[in-house]
Amino acid sequence: MTQHSRDTPQFYLTAPSPCPYLPGRHERKVFTHLVGNKAGELNDLLTHGGFRRSQSIAYRPACDQCRSCVSVRVIANEFRASRNQRKILARNADIVGEQRNPVPTSEQYSVFRAYLDQRHRHGGMADMTVLDYAMMVEDSHVETRIIEYRKRTLDTGITGRGGDLVAAALTDVLNDGLSMVYSFYEPGEQNRSLGTFMILDHIARARRLGLPYVYLGYWIEGSKKMDYKGRYLPQQRLAPSGWIRVDASGEYPEPQD
Repeated sequence: MTQHSRDTPQFYLTAPSPCPYLPGRHERKVFTHLVGNKAGELNDLLTHGGFRRSQSIAYRPACDQCRSCVSVRVIANEFRASRNQRKILARNADIVGEQRNPVPTSEQYSVFRAYLDQRHRHGGMADMTVLDYAMMVEDSHVETRIIEYRKRTLDTGITGRGGDLVAAALTDVLNDGLSMVYSFYEPGEQNRSLGTFMILDHIARARRLGLPYVYLGYWIEGSKKMDYKGRYLPQQRLAPSGWIRVDASGEYPEPQD
């Protein structure tokens, strides 16, 4: 790959394949490679335009006659946790989040493997090996972090480190927010609602960093797998006219810049 092609993105279109979210439909994606000196800038730009990152690829749905996948980002400073979300925060008060460089570990993979086997055993990632997992974490040309969530111990207040790993999130740091690339958790801790907890924690982290948004990927109305993303309000959803604010009332004011 020449330097010119590395810094000038080329876009490609996938062949149709069965949609994993809406039965009876087919999906297509447009994608490009995130490599070269401008990978970070390109990732920022494409994320603002509704793309998601997977390793060194940025992709966006390009389905025929379907626009159900809608990019969403939470407005961090204005977000207020619901009563149920506050209960989840209290339930996980014994969990500490540790931000690390994107280095895969056997401990992470153990939780990741258990998560896939319990929650997504028939999904597209079900056969991922430890080497596949390592590539998912390491193959990034943009600013990426992995946040480990561990149970507090008697020494946590002194060392800042927790004990057993219960969850982790692979997260990109953008110029205007945090983008949650992939998260997973120990399925035996399902009563903690760790998926919700990690999103709430990312919103708090974005606030502390002075970043306005947390990007959650695609909200798909009618999909049990993706509909939950609509609960984090206020948020913005990407429409053909731009980012549209959605409040608890469900109203759509003017597009946001």
